[in-house]
Amino acid sequence: MAPALDLPRSVLLALWLSSPGEPRRATLAVQGADEPHVVRRGDDDVVPLVQWLTDSPAPTEVGVALPVPGEPVAVPPPASGDATAAGECVLVATGDATSAVVPHVERFGSDLEPGHLVRWSLVDVADWRRAAHAQVGSLEEAERALRDGLRTATEALVGLDVARWSADAADEIARVRDGALTPSRLPAGLDGQRLRVLTSAARLRAIVRLAVRDDGGAVNLWQADQRSTALREVDRVARRAMAAAATRLARD
Repeated sequence: MAPALDLPRSVLLALWLSSPGEPRRATLAVQGADEPHVVRRGDDDVVPLVQWLTDSPAPTEVGVALPVPGEPVAVPPPASGDATAAGECVLVATGDATSAVVPHVERFGSDLEPGHLVRWSLVDVADWRRAAHAQVGSLEEAERALRDGLRTATEALVGLDVARWSADAADEIARVRDGALTPSRLPAGLDGQRLRVLTSAARLRAIVRLAVRDDGGAVNLWQADQRSTALREVDRVARRAMAAAATRLARD
């Protein structure tokens, strides 16, 4: 059976912020199996996610950043450090007001029964739109890059010699290639291109996560490093594509 593919919490929240009017459905979709999310709007102002979605005016523009250390970050201070540490961030513009919303995730429980406490921090930041536009690019560019990324991932997996992996790892990759996003976690009316890009990007990131567990047929450290470099580039392309699919600027 093909597994359900995962999207970062920030991508899900951004998609629902771009489809306002259903705060309860949006909350359930973003939370998934997590404990109920909360949003910190100030030092002493913490509210449930559903209340924040209900109280907040519909944003005029929404962006997503999925940064990793060492890459340029489209998130302005004072949220850039937290966004890089979290690996994700939602960017919101409402009129002239611009802010960043960063999830802080605390894991608990066991590997068999994990749980997550999620607290979103809302921070006012400088206008992020120009930097986000420059870094993310268009959805068409992201889709083209994903096709190239898939070829790179395939070449890297051949180099990793999947046949020499454990049978379980090879089977996992085969299942991931057929994986799909969970419809109930996505807003209704999501257009076909965005859904296609999100699905392809989620598949690529899942394959990369599996591939980096094992150096497979690498016979020396140089080969292992070359393959790791290729897979990191594939992950960068997938992250950029996810951000492009979840970003809604006035030009869209």
